[in-house]
Amino acid sequence: MSKIVLIIGLPASGKSFIAERLSQGSHFQRWVSTDRIRQRLFGDESIQGPWLSIWAQVRGELQQAVADMVDVIYDATNVQRRRRRDLIAQVRGFGFQSVVGLWVNTPLEVCLARNERRSRQVPEGVILQMYRQLTDAPPTLSDGFDRLLEIQNI
Repeated sequence: MSKIVLIIGLPASGKSFIAERLSQGSHFQRWVSTDRIRQRLFGDESIQGPWLSIWAQVRGELQQAVADMVDVIYDATNVQRRRRRDLIAQVRGFGFQSVVGLWVNTPLEVCLARNERRSRQVPEGVILQMYRQLTDAPPTLSDGFDRLLEIQNI
């Protein structure tokens, strides 16, 4: 039975830090990251590129994980409720039996400060828009998760 953990959070919230820790020394054998896919496809994770190309890679990696019967961490912002719900329906269609949401709920001010210190910065306006999307429609079990965990102040 394959399980997927969908990480949810703003840029610079600590999502990839958590994903890396979970993938080391745990039963999660795959770490699927949209940033890492962008790096592979476009040579730079800050290049957004066409979403359909990125999604084709994500989909392929997730489907392969189900075929290999391994558990996965999916590292992306996942801030829009409609897209979260669509994603959950799709991963269930791929064959994941358990879908866990992991909300990295880091304060906006902390994310903005961390972003300022990064070499690869996300425009502040983009972070603010994502923050509004996430606060207007925060993750809930009604999104379709079997379980939802929240980590604060990472």
